[in-house]
Amino acid sequence: MKLTVTTTVLLISTVVAIDLDVSSKESICSAASTIAKGVMDYYEGTRYGGVVGMFQQPYYWWEAGEAFGSLLDNWYYCQNSQYQAVISDAIIAQCNAPAYDFMPLNQTVTEANDDQVVWGIVVMAAAEHNFPLPDGTGASWAEMAENVADSMFARWDPDNCNGGLRWQIFPNMSGWDYKNAISNGGLFHLASRLYRYTDDTKYLDMATKVYTWMVDINMLDTRQSPWALNDGANIGDDNCGEMVNHYYSYSYGLMLSGAAYLFNATENEEWYSATYSLLIASADLFFYESVMREYQCYVTGLCNNDQRSFRSLFSRSLGLTTVMVPQTAFPINWLLSASARGAAASCSGGSDGVTCGFDWSKGSWDGWYGLGEQISAMECIQNLLASSASAPLTQQG
Repeated sequence: MKLTVTTTVLLISTVVAIDLDVSSKESICSAASTIAKGVMDYYEGTRYGGVVGMFQQPYYWWEAGEAFGSLLDNWYYCQNSQYQAVISDAIIAQCNAPAYDFMPLNQTVTEANDDQVVWGIVVMAAAEHNFPLPDGTGASWAEMAENVADSMFARWDPDNCNGGLRWQIFPNMSGWDYKNAISNGGLFHLASRLYRYTDDTKYLDMATKVYTWMVDINMLDTRQSPWALNDGANIGDDNCGEMVNHYYSYSYGLMLSGAAYLFNATENEEWYSATYSLLIASADLFFYESVMREYQCYVTGLCNNDQRSFRSLFSRSLGLTTVMVPQTAFPINWLLSASARGAAASCSGGSDGVTCGFDWSKGSWDGWYGLGEQISAMECIQNLLASSASAPLTQQG
């Protein structure tokens, strides 16, 4: 989508926009489809010389995984097969066959644990939604997700901070000495889903170990009300004794939905309580006057490309939570509805008149644009359908 700030464009934008009726599946899917076209404007994989599975600069590999997860959600919730081949081609191109662990050679210099787990979440969803597996693929979607979780857990670091994953995989990378919520919370989330899917207690033990460690070092601070999920801690700061008090929606979302999956699979009240505590904490931080925001950078207006995409995973996690713990559907759908209206109203910019913005409280386009804005708006809108969709499958069907 080409963006020019002219009077003509602004006039066009106010006329086109995206009309959304949050009570209508047809309207929701129409809006999501329009936004998905904008997502594909950033995709390189179908262009001459482009890399399959990668989006144009400045969007990193992990955000490509985030985007394909959003498109897969659109395939599932709206039965939109338009991008089915694009999604499967991208996953296979980046999965690192024959290891199928999402450690591809094109990322070996820079890949971190949080990058890998985002792609693991994509194939976990593919397994749960019975997304078609291309002929000749040497592993199932679930096996790929297992490979990601197993390879991540093999990096568990008991020698520093009494456990946990480092942010980085490779010691030459900045952040090697940082243990963060998105890497550990991402593994907790993926292991929780794998336990529900496979019924293999290895993944229940894995999820429980990660969660317990996060609570023990107060990365997930359950001592206060509402709970706080700190971004992370440096090994050199009193052996992870000093938390970095930054809070990001996608980390909260993955922990929330991970707890919801475990309650659904175990019916253990501990996970029901954790689900509600994390939901309360999420609602407190990431909604202002019922509209979703990225708390840490929203007030300053200095959100970077990564941060402007976080609400896509957060919205997806909220949708999954409504399915795993149906008692949460009413409050979550109420929050998603208000946010979806705001997101749709923000999708009124650019030369196409439907480019999505960042501020969903404005009631119109705010001048921001990018892949993160597109996938965040799309996931918020289409996850209104999550609670009425069929539950994610397990290995038994």
